[in-house]
Amino acid sequence: MRNLLSILIVLTLAAGMALAADVTGTWKASVPGREGATMETTFNLKAEGNTLTGTVVTPRGETPITDGKISGNTISFKVKREFGGNEMIMLYEGTVSGDEIKFKTSREGSDRPAREFVAKKS
Repeated sequence: MRNLLSILIVLTLAAGMALAADVTGTWKASVPGREGATMETTFNLKAEGNTLTGTVVTPRGETPITDGKISGNTISFKVKREFGGNEMIMLYEGTVSGDEIKFKTSREGSDRPAREFVAKKS
């Protein structure tokens, strides 16, 4: 009985990992900014089980992602940036569908509404 339970647990974990979105690769998006301007952004992502790592590249430079997670077709991560001596953490949450990720991003601690955009696998 104990062996059967162990096998079922392993199979359940393996099935969960198999269902995780395949986001490894390069994704590009035009991210909306202030007053209607957009910023070309590249997401270099790597999935390892339910963990997501990688970088976000903008005209301002390349920044590593932190706290990256994958749950089914949903991904989430944080990006920490510094502007003029002030630290800012951006929160990203996305839903993967084929070669697109529909993102919502917001600034941690801000009451501004989240910005939405779509990244496409390249």
